[in-house]
Amino acid sequence: MEVSVLPPIIASAGPKTEGAAVATYVLVPGGWHGGWYFEPLARRLREHGHQAFPVTLTGVGDRHHLLTGAVNLDTHIQDVMAVLESERIEDAVLCGHSYAGMVISGVADRMPERVDSLVYCDAYVPDDGDSCWTLTSEPYRELFLAGSARTGYAVDPPERLGPRATSHPLASFVQSIRLTGSLDRFRRRDYVYLSDWTGSPFTALYERLSQDSAWRVHDIPVGHNVMASAADELAAILLDAAD
Repeated sequence: MEVSVLPPIIASAGPKTEGAAVATYVLVPGGWHGGWYFEPLARRLREHGHQAFPVTLTGVGDRHHLLTGAVNLDTHIQDVMAVLESERIEDAVLCGHSYAGMVISGVADRMPERVDSLVYCDAYVPDDGDSCWTLTSEPYRELFLAGSARTGYAVDPPERLGPRATSHPLASFVQSIRLTGSLDRFRRRDYVYLSDWTGSPFTALYERLSQDSAWRVHDIPVGHNVMASAADELAAILLDAAD
């Protein structure tokens, strides 16, 4: 077990040194957010000489016009798998925020030969048969239901998320994941806990993983919006995860 507590603001990691290995990051945003959310982080990583691919999932962000009742968790797993295939990525560092912990878990299980390590940022870490619905808290289940009342299949974004947030497919929140292997197959697993917000559904998970020697666990005392409050800290963790 390795637990680090990071301050709210730290200096950005230094520039990439000549001759260092190039890492490939695949960045998957959480509910209601498109790839735009992680683009500033991707730029930071590219400045260090690495490759970085922020993913927009089907039905969200600039792909919101594709949102139908058929879009589910499997769809989103396939979205990220398609990036690995089309970009010929064979050693991905997968980073998922919030809901996207479900997505990167499914991708790693289905394409383990293309995944090097995983970084869960205030995210769900499912076992076989879990769903975002079963892992989250009752207030979030109520939010999913109330937000989907207008259409029955699209969860409207909470107002606090801002104007760029779009509706998110309800089916992706409620579908159970199917996993066939263990995360022990991967070189490294990091969990980033964002500890300074009320109502986090991730506290018990953080406490459990903090006692698991297979995980590197980080506590950043900021709110859930990691890109607004701790982009530099997350970048530093991602750069370290690839070393």
